[in-house]
Amino acid sequence: MAAEGSDSEDLNTNGLMEAPSAPEAMEAVHLPTEKEEASEENGGGGASEAPEAAAVTAYNMPLAENEEEEDGEFPADFDRLWKLAHDNPQDFSSWTDLLQYCEQESHMTASRRALVAFLARYPLCYGYWKKFADLERRAGYTNKAQEVCVQGLKAIPLSVDLWIHYINLLLGTLNMNLPESSQRIRSAFEEAVAAAGLDFHSDRLWELYIEWEKEQGDMKAATGVYDRVLRVPTQLYSSHYEKFKTHLNAHAPKDVLSAVEYEGLLEESKQSHKTEKSELAEGEEELPPGEEKEPTEEELIPKMRELLLARREKVYRDLEGEVRKRWNFEEAIKRPYFHVKPLDRTQLRAWHSYLDWELTELGGGGEKEVKTETEPEAMEGQEEKQKESKEGSKSSGIVAGGDQRVRILFERCLIACALYEEFWTKYVHYLEPQSLDEARGVFRRACEIHLAHKHTMHLQWATFEERHGDLTEARRVLEALETSVPGLAMVRLRRAGLERRAGRLDESEALLRDAVAQAKETPHLHAFYSIKLARLLLKLCKNPSKARGVLQEALEISPDDGKLHLNLLELEVSGDPRGSAEGVQQCVTRALAAPLSPQTKILFSQRGLQYAEDYGTSVHSVLTVYEEHQKLLKELGNKKRVAENGDSEDPEKMSKGEDGSAVPAPPQAPPTMPHVPMMTPPPPMMGGDMSAAHAGYGGYGSWHQGLI
Repeated sequence: MAAEGSDSEDLNTNGLMEAPSAPEAMEAVHLPTEKEEASEENGGGGASEAPEAAAVTAYNMPLAENEEEEDGEFPADFDRLWKLAHDNPQDFSSWTDLLQYCEQESHMTASRRALVAFLARYPLCYGYWKKFADLERRAGYTNKAQEVCVQGLKAIPLSVDLWIHYINLLLGTLNMNLPESSQRIRSAFEEAVAAAGLDFHSDRLWELYIEWEKEQGDMKAATGVYDRVLRVPTQLYSSHYEKFKTHLNAHAPKDVLSAVEYEGLLEESKQSHKTEKSELAEGEEELPPGEEKEPTEEELIPKMRELLLARREKVYRDLEGEVRKRWNFEEAIKRPYFHVKPLDRTQLRAWHSYLDWELTELGGGGEKEVKTETEPEAMEGQEEKQKESKEGSKSSGIVAGGDQRVRILFERCLIACALYEEFWTKYVHYLEPQSLDEARGVFRRACEIHLAHKHTMHLQWATFEERHGDLTEARRVLEALETSVPGLAMVRLRRAGLERRAGRLDESEALLRDAVAQAKETPHLHAFYSIKLARLLLKLCKNPSKARGVLQEALEISPDDGKLHLNLLELEVSGDPRGSAEGVQQCVTRALAAPLSPQTKILFSQRGLQYAEDYGTSVHSVLTVYEEHQKLLKELGNKKRVAENGDSEDPEKMSKGEDGSAVPAPPQAPPTMPHVPMMTPPPPMMGGDMSAAHAGYGGYGSWHQGLI
């Protein structure tokens, strides 16, 4: 039998995706073995377990022997489209163009290679897994078609469509005359409902399972599936209940119930019959013992159905309450599939609100504060709904809240929001207190597939590994990120910081030196890394000589970088005053000779004067520095005045009057000097008599004494 919409569904080119669930959901999925390849008629009756540790990105579909020779050369435009897709793997349209071209050309090898490469990049596109399986099946490779489905289900266990497609493939290829075939189909159904049965939109999967059991003539098994789905909040819950009542009324209770439940229900029906009969016979003469007539099982069937439906009605009411609590959240989600176009804020808020609510139902779920941003109309009446009794659901066995449902909702969220780091981070924060391996698996999925070029997620992963003591993995994550997204200074600094915190200063220094060497063609980046390296050498390695050499070498490449001059000055100032005076003055002299701004030069001159005042060994040396400072002020002051005033007749400084005639533009206020702490005397008016320099310095002495 075929499920509705499973085989005939057309594939959109917008990349519809579904998200994966927990990895353990697929541990029991069967892979066809080599022995099965010899039995194409039966489609392979046996099965073997899939490797549990198979990487999500490892979709190595084996090529058939002599396949390339049979297909011949690749189509004419294949190489061009292949190159376009691989040069820009984030461009989804380039991939769909390649796949569409291969399909049009009906070239098996080209189609297979394109699909393998595409699904390694976008493994959540369930529609392309279905296309791949159909391609293999039409070519006569039935077992390969099954293997494609299995690989797809390992990547997206939540995909109801792909599960149905896989089961229909088995139904269409297995020899159902063999007893093991039915068992294999039933095992596939069980794996499917275990992986995706809690999805709110999993109704078609449950219905397919029930109909298949009915076709096998096993009405008791069909009843068991009904009982399970009536404990799961799904979109079509009421339809399941109506079909269940029809199922019960169409068959005798003995044919649809297990032996244990039937015996209990039969005994309860007899007791109920006796009670009703005794109430009706009040006042009448009782029959002698042994003459009372016991009702037959056929006579008790109506009573048994009545009691049976009463039991299920209680379960249904509890289920209805759980569905009602989730209905507004489900209605608010307008795009449950993946698309390369960004989601709007309303959709993002809807997912955040749904997750926060489910976490609250769980009792916090690892998040003590839940911030809900649901729209008021979506939350109308929600508080009253949340006050409904939860005890009824628990006693009825309703699979409503709990860790499993929270995980399912997270995985559903990561369908539509696979490109949003915030949801991956939220999922990691939920899983981390429970299992580091599961949290690590979420990081791996996010960073290696969906967010391969989002460096912030990789940095979070590296921090996670370092925080939990796995420095080797943290190094691997950062190295892989730097390889895939080269040139990010943040990544190189994070690598150097990791080694520094691990006590490996030599490795940290080597990383920074390598960054300095690679950045020589980019002066500003070279200066940035040089400053970081110099600080490491000075502060932690206690080697000012090496630090000085790094900064001096950087200044040869970037003489106009004020930060380099300033860091070199700080290095000299931090040394022993008895041996640093000459180095400080050399640093100041170098800065004054460099192509720096006037304000920066004045700042360096003031710092040099301040150092001479604090640590100078003779008054003559202090006076010399002071005189040089005054000369600089006069020189830069004159230049600044000329720049501010300029030529009054300069056409560029003229503005148009109302009559169109040129008039002098109003003077602009001069730029203000940067604030400098009053550690040195106030300089005299620029342009003043420099012969009063000594008097000026003497004035400074009087001013200084006045502060004591």
